[in-house]
Amino acid sequence: MKILGMDSSGLVASVAIVEDGVLLAEYTTDYKKTHSQTLLPMLDEIKRMIELDMTSIDAIATSAGPGSFTGLRIGAATVKGLGLALNKPIVEVPTLEGLAWNLWGTDRVVCPMMDARRNQVYTAAYEFACERCDCGTGLQLHSLIPEEAMDVVEMIEQINALQRPVVFLGDGVPVYQEFIKTHCRVPYVFAPAGKNRQRAASVAALGAEYYARGEVVSAAEHQPTYLRKSQAEREAEAKA
Repeated sequence: MKILGMDSSGLVASVAIVEDGVLLAEYTTDYKKTHSQTLLPMLDEIKRMIELDMTSIDAIATSAGPGSFTGLRIGAATVKGLGLALNKPIVEVPTLEGLAWNLWGTDRVVCPMMDARRNQVYTAAYEFACERCDCGTGLQLHSLIPEEAMDVVEMIEQINALQRPVVFLGDGVPVYQEFIKTHCRVPYVFAPAGKNRQRAASVAALGAEYYARGEVVSAAEHQPTYLRKSQAEREAEAKA
């Protein structure tokens, strides 16, 4: 099974190829360039480096949201175009699940948080639980707090209510780090570099799990998940 993973849900742009549980290549940047400038050139570089035949991939896994409205739209347009051209299915991986997958195997609660402005974050909480505890294998991601756009105060209240050690990650951490330090009442850590931002490798790896379960859509059907209305839509409603 060969999965192309792509993530443009935040400032990070990332492309990866995972085949049968092996990461063949990954190209990730976190710099001030639009994803329309980065995604396809990054894919071209990966194709050249590993001599990738695009027709050999089984599916395209994409970070489907929530996240930056512009980034998600660029990502959706890119994977839809590739999917239509290659006649390949799309695996819609929730952005927050993809982030949590960076920390696969941890016994802590995983709380990804993305800055949604207006003192809000896109957030959720997950745990990795063993499906077959007698053999110690089969870890799966389970939701403890459903993904939502919420006030950071509410987020911390829900995390405290779990009464379990937690690891925070995502671009919302540096924005609300001091608030977390002041108000988090459970043991916590912040994920380190290399683990604390979106990675296409995680999107592809988790996408392989979705693909194996048959959870795919056609390129024509794929739509991003925003969780809330865009600023333009909110302003238009306010004026109305």
